[in-house]
Amino acid sequence: MKTISIFLLGFLLFTSCQPREASEPEPTSPQWISLFNGNNLVGWTIRIRGKELGENYGNTFQVDSGILKIRYHEYQSYDDQFGAIYFNRPFSNYRLKIEYRFVGETAPGAPEWGYRDSGVQFHGQSPQSMKPGQSFPVCLEYNLHGGNGTDERPTGEVCTIGTYVQINGSRNPSFCTPPEVKRTFHGDQWVTLEIEVRDSVITHYVNGEEIITYSSPRYDPDHEFAGDLIEDGNDHLTSGYISLQSNSHPIDFRKIEILEY
Repeated sequence: MKTISIFLLGFLLFTSCQPREASEPEPTSPQWISLFNGNNLVGWTIRIRGKELGENYGNTFQVDSGILKIRYHEYQSYDDQFGAIYFNRPFSNYRLKIEYRFVGETAPGAPEWGYRDSGVQFHGQSPQSMKPGQSFPVCLEYNLHGGNGTDERPTGEVCTIGTYVQINGSRNPSFCTPPEVKRTFHGDQWVTLEIEVRDSVITHYVNGEEIITYSSPRYDPDHEFAGDLIEDGNDHLTSGYISLQSNSHPIDFRKIEILEY
């Protein structure tokens, strides 16, 4: 017994002195991060048609009380000065969540369709790569509509700017395709939009409800600007910049958050 006890004691001492392998780190789940700090426009770049890159013409983009406001008080006439504010890096697979609301009156000189119309552009080209007279980036767009208090005007259609997609197995037949689930929001209420991008499948949500899904975005070689973005014959659109339109009607954005996959 004494011999066995000595053996066991030696074995325990030997094993306790052996270096232990580092434990595998626990896998971490993706975390929501904010793209807008609520205080200023750090991390974002402004581009307005006909203006210098970075010029905040007419104080179009403002920050007040945690809200990113788009306003046209200093415009004599809107005059097709389409613009957007771009986050400074591209994304590929993610879920984007943004709260928005339409307010006020359409800018003087706005296009007829500009009433309570705006958009979140994604998978877009960088603002630095856009041509001087280019109104919109080559991109996909979650189009935002607001109701007029009476008529139905659903939000969340997909618009393809220099691009095309597959909807129910076929190429989208028109520039903008209405959502399958139609929701209209009247007045100045806050609405939550979400865009989920998983590889080549993209889904739009509004207030947590799925409204349209499509897939396989590609550059349109016949578009005025998109052809320049096709490299070595590869027309697949797999990533790009997120931007918020200044499209002639005042709009507020807040809680701009992203979850990367």
